[in-house]
Amino acid sequence: MASEIKKIGVFTSGGDSPGMNAAIRSVVRTCAYLKLECVGIYRGYQGMIEGDFKLMDARSVNNIINKGGTILKSARCDDFRTPAGRQKAFDQLTAEGIDAIVVIGGNGSFAGALALNEEFNFPVIGIPGTIDNDILGSSYTIGFDTAINTVVGAIDKIRDTASSHNRLFFVEVMGRDVGHIALNAGVGAGAEEILIPEQNLGLERLLESLKRSKKSGKSSSIVIVAEGDKTGKNVFELKEYVEEHLPIYDVRVSVLGHMQRGGNPTCFDRVLASRMGVKAVESLLEGKSNYMVGVRDTKLILTPISEAIKAHTDIDEELIRVSDIMTT
Repeated sequence: MASEIKKIGVFTSGGDSPGMNAAIRSVVRTCAYLKLECVGIYRGYQGMIEGDFKLMDARSVNNIINKGGTILKSARCDDFRTPAGRQKAFDQLTAEGIDAIVVIGGNGSFAGALALNEEFNFPVIGIPGTIDNDILGSSYTIGFDTAINTVVGAIDKIRDTASSHNRLFFVEVMGRDVGHIALNAGVGAGAEEILIPEQNLGLERLLESLKRSKKSGKSSSIVIVAEGDKTGKNVFELKEYVEEHLPIYDVRVSVLGHMQRGGNPTCFDRVLASRMGVKAVESLLEGKSNYMVGVRDTKLILTPISEAIKAHTDIDEELIRVSDIMTT
């Protein structure tokens, strides 16, 4: 297999995350170093179906390691969900002479790559790029570190105004299925409560916690809410509930939204992306396919894509315990 690979395609898919450009740069420059051709596939699977390709060399990725987003763009592609759409994609890849692909994205992106491999025996390697940090087989995904630092920075600013006006702020962060962003940023920013999908805190316990905070002398509070929290109410309904039952609080809501996906990637994400890009290309040349590059205990590892997409990563129980202690 290794001797057959002369040209590698690279693309980003799904939601963008800071560090994707660093990963693209790493794949392209590793190919240049190993005297391989590298083709950028624009707009994910949609661009693959339409043949939106561009040959890239080491100079094509100058000055992008520090940029958020993805220079290769990303797009939804319903056509790729069909056998006919995947056939078109495969035909475009073979017409371009692409021998293997590196996909940078999350679970949905990896599922697409797995289907392409299973139906056409096409070599694929995945690099986990998502701010949610929810992919099995890697302790960290590209973009997670940047996202939690963005959230912490925003909460620090919100706390300034919360303290000035003696207010309670509900701050909603991304995390529809997992609470990694909320938990880590909440601990890092010193939030009084953290609501995550993995734990149903319950409205009564939330009220009791806020009452204790008030009695202990806290004049302002920050509650971090993951968008997938299971209390049964969205963040605005939580605000109304607390105002109704604890009128002593002046409550405000701040939804951080897509700002969490943007911004310059941290050094951690740039280094992680660079390491994973090199590993992805080298793994393809070693004849490995259908794997995702991950990191565990600072070491790069390979996990079968079929395993990586089976479930989300578990929440850190120790960090939950630390959070409970810190919110005392």
